[in-house]
Amino acid sequence: MTAVGPLDAMFLGGETREQPMHVGGLMLFELSEGAGRDHVFPESSRDFVSRLYHEMVAAPAVNPLFARRVRNRPVDLGYWSWEQDDEIDLEYHVRLSALPRPGRFRELFELTSRLHGTLLDRHRPLWEMHLIEGVEGRRFALYSKIHHSMIDGVTALRWMQDTLTTDPTRTNMPATFALPGGVEGEAGAGGGGMPTAAELLAAVGRVPVKTAHAVGGAGRLLADLAGLTPVGLKELVHSTMPFQAPKTIFNQPVTGARRFAAQSWPIERLEKVRAITGATLNDVLLAMCSGALRNYLLELNALPDKALTAMVPVSLRDRDGAPGGGNSLATLIADLATDQVDPERRIRRIMASTAHGKGVLSELSPLQNLIVGALGFGVAGPAAVLPGVAGRTTPPYNVVISNVPGPTESPLYWNRSRLLGMYPASIVLNGQALNISVTSYDHQLHFGLIGDRRTVPHLQRMLGHLETSLADLENIH
Repeated sequence: MTAVGPLDAMFLGGETREQPMHVGGLMLFELSEGAGRDHVFPESSRDFVSRLYHEMVAAPAVNPLFARRVRNRPVDLGYWSWEQDDEIDLEYHVRLSALPRPGRFRELFELTSRLHGTLLDRHRPLWEMHLIEGVEGRRFALYSKIHHSMIDGVTALRWMQDTLTTDPTRTNMPATFALPGGVEGEAGAGGGGMPTAAELLAAVGRVPVKTAHAVGGAGRLLADLAGLTPVGLKELVHSTMPFQAPKTIFNQPVTGARRFAAQSWPIERLEKVRAITGATLNDVLLAMCSGALRNYLLELNALPDKALTAMVPVSLRDRDGAPGGGNSLATLIADLATDQVDPERRIRRIMASTAHGKGVLSELSPLQNLIVGALGFGVAGPAAVLPGVAGRTTPPYNVVISNVPGPTESPLYWNRSRLLGMYPASIVLNGQALNISVTSYDHQLHFGLIGDRRTVPHLQRMLGHLETSLADLENIH
């Protein structure tokens, strides 16, 4: 039996029916010309998917990460622990579903919405995988979800890539739950090189105690613990700290139901905007989201006068561009400039905001970055777990926008089926009812939007607003 790490235990303890704590993703595949044609008569796409499902549930072995379940027994004094499930039921965890006709993206996203809104069974290993047939055009989909206490999104994406190949003829390829290997150093949201809460507290505890008596206030205390000067503190607050956002419909209590929407855009289109404006690709992505959020809220007559802000995870590297002791993750709060009508002025403000924030972060020590990252992710917690807080106080930020690089090779295949798109499905919380996650693959950016079904109405309209926003940016001269 293995103890659950402190950060991972937060995802378990913070979970409610209204607030599931799993991450997921939807992968869309197309059967190649040779797939399903091993017999005298061609196999239909439905028959192919059914055969693939039976091969999956007949997997001879399960990776140890996917065969452990969580326990919280009285004898453990309230501590969570992992134990191996020696009788894992793959027919429960792996499921075959079919879309109603005509099998469009509308039907696919509606099914994904329902699947993503249901809790995982804590009496079993905390994951599910749904093979979905009936997608029009000789296509099928694979939706998977796994509890955030077991794995983080970046590690999940890396594991998914290990199931894919550039060989369009390869067969007998396992799903993620059947990948060989152990899980030491991989498991948990605090794994994969990310600091756990215990490591954060240990690092803070090594700072001289006298510093704590010299200042007052939580933010100032953390800053002085990290060794920031008053000027540095001011720069940090304006660049990376939360609670400067207006109240919006996104920052309300959530229900247990979700709505999922997804679409892909060619990276080439964003690269053209990048070349015109001198922005980074991530700045263009933020500007694309900013324009969409502005138009969406205008349509609902709910756009605040003050600009929205976004919490943006940032991977920090040393000045030479090489990783300094591995990837270092911090967060910054980006000004989305949604109060600005002109798209060029809007992206210029976003560029200035992110450049200033990254400049401040680049001057921080590893400990300071660790504290900033922990604060960025942690400040949403009170509204998420305390009844009545969401919607009544100033939100830390309005929305999370995350861009995680995907596979660099393309096209990729799984059991002779070509991967067309991969769309992240993340977590929404009380007070944070919308999440926009993006990953890259095959010269495209794949957007996955998750919103609370009641708090964020007509989420699918955001896709049209994203297209309009990108077209507006393309018209900048």
